[in-house]
Amino acid sequence: MARLAATPKPTPPAVLGDARLRELLARFPKTHVLVVGDVMLDHFIWGRVTRISPEAPVPVVEFERESFMSGGAANVARNLTALGGRSSLFGAVGRDAAAVKLAGLLRGDRVDCEGLVRSAGRPTSNKMRIVAGQQQITRLDREARTALAPASVASIVRRVEALLPKADAVIVGDYGKGVVTQPLLDAVRAACRRAGKWLSLDPKPVHHLDLRGLSLVTPNRKETFELAGIPDTCRAHDPLRDEPLLRAVERIHDTLAPALALVTLGELGMLLCRRGNAPFHIPTMAREVFDVSGAGDTVIASFTLAIAAGASPVEAAILSNHAAGVVVGKVGTATVTPDELTASFRG
Repeated sequence: MARLAATPKPTPPAVLGDARLRELLARFPKTHVLVVGDVMLDHFIWGRVTRISPEAPVPVVEFERESFMSGGAANVARNLTALGGRSSLFGAVGRDAAAVKLAGLLRGDRVDCEGLVRSAGRPTSNKMRIVAGQQQITRLDREARTALAPASVASIVRRVEALLPKADAVIVGDYGKGVVTQPLLDAVRAACRRAGKWLSLDPKPVHHLDLRGLSLVTPNRKETFELAGIPDTCRAHDPLRDEPLLRAVERIHDTLAPALALVTLGELGMLLCRRGNAPFHIPTMAREVFDVSGAGDTVIASFTLAIAAGASPVEAAILSNHAAGVVVGKVGTATVTPDELTASFRG
């Protein structure tokens, strides 16, 4: 097996200066990213716990308010527009109230959702979370996980292909809900190759899809080892000295040959890996962590948007790390604005 950094090239300085950041942010409104995948509606019920139920040993949550957010691939799309980019979303929803609610949220977030296919045979994925204070009590999922019908897949692919010439990049968000099938991924990957477009994917290894030849994969640690097909035997505090992790990334480069692998490591930050270059570690920028829901969506959205705007991989990794640091300090599937991102760089 070839070592990832057998002949390492010098790693650029871990700096994204204020002038360069402003330059990239100014380019965001000129970028257009297509998002393809499993869209969801996140429903939050907020309340407080004052007693235990006399019926069972469970807390009684007294309702205070409820809120709705776009989730899954829809959250990736709203992260793009929150940063100033343009986004078009492709996926499947049901013919139900959740689909209507989701479409309204997306329009409010300036996301083009004309690429959503409506299917009477499957519900819109809907995740209801009950939260008391800052603590999530339980989650109720309403969804279908069966593979999307071939006719619906073909409809999504046609819509993507029609808009692709005007786009700068594509993100595939696979959340294991049946939209991202091998035929859909094959068609999107082939279309991106023909058009010379960047293709990012947040993988779900349990899907066992052929992920070869993508521009970017963004697995977390667990997904990295699953993609590599090797066990996670131990963990080092320093990712650059974590031999099992580095071996897993090498295996991914050998078998899947992505241009870039960005491994998200929670409190240890991120590891950017490119064949022929020394792995580049970015420590986390999070100051307080209230909720990690959707942090991966923010990472892949901000990284891809930065690349589309002309950032180098290292610059994109630093920017996305700051973006993730902002959203984990919020509750729920959150986004980051250009002002918040700029403030995070200034400390």
